[in-house]
Amino acid sequence: MLEILSNPEVWAALLTLIALEIILGIDNIVFISILVGNLPPAQRDKARQLGLGLALVMRLLLLFSLAWLIGLTSPWITLFGEEFSGRDLILIAGGLFLLAKSTHEIDNSLEVDDEEGNPSKLYAGFTAVILQIGVIDMVFSLDSVITAVGLVEELSIMVTAIVISMLVMLVLARPLGEFVDANPTFKMLALSFLILIGSTLIAEGFDFHIPRGYIYFAMTFSMGVEFLNMLARKRRRKKAVHLHKKIRPQADIAGD
Repeated sequence: MLEILSNPEVWAALLTLIALEIILGIDNIVFISILVGNLPPAQRDKARQLGLGLALVMRLLLLFSLAWLIGLTSPWITLFGEEFSGRDLILIAGGLFLLAKSTHEIDNSLEVDDEEGNPSKLYAGFTAVILQIGVIDMVFSLDSVITAVGLVEELSIMVTAIVISMLVMLVLARPLGEFVDANPTFKMLALSFLILIGSTLIAEGFDFHIPRGYIYFAMTFSMGVEFLNMLARKRRRKKAVHLHKKIRPQADIAGD
């Protein structure tokens, strides 16, 4: 064990894997944040922690079931001359689920307010949300573990990297969720990301490999544009408030 810890290559692999796991886990956090936002406020922290706990357990179970995981990459069925492995089928099913769920959430976000001008908020059931989180955790966990296995060979390094990355995700989950809830336009952008990710998973299931760098570049660029829009809206609101305060005293004087 001491020999492993004293090896600089091991530390480099560990840090690289932690960074990759956190990047891959951002998709998971966004999805959990959006689903948890459908729950009553008192249940959100519990659901968030339980969802990330499920993700951690699934990743560790997959790591300790490497023989089964390797079996997922071998062909299971052949349709129309195309071979599909267990991994392919899971990716396709997960991608379809993401597309359906994201589209449904976008539709809900576009619903018109009720006659009194207050949004008619209907909260989802706690169990239903946890089950949905569990389904997509399986897909993201599969992707995460396959990345870990392809990068390093030492099981202890994989476990350490996954546990550390999940702890980081747990810290980021609540502020990210609150930020998404407080910014409807960013939530819409996040749902669009999930549609993009769902389409990517389906493509990979059909053996069309899309470099993740392109996906993350598009997401980063879009988020940068949205942050600029948020700053612009904030400045416009401040300017409007300042103008209102400046005009109101003049109106009061004219009224007198």
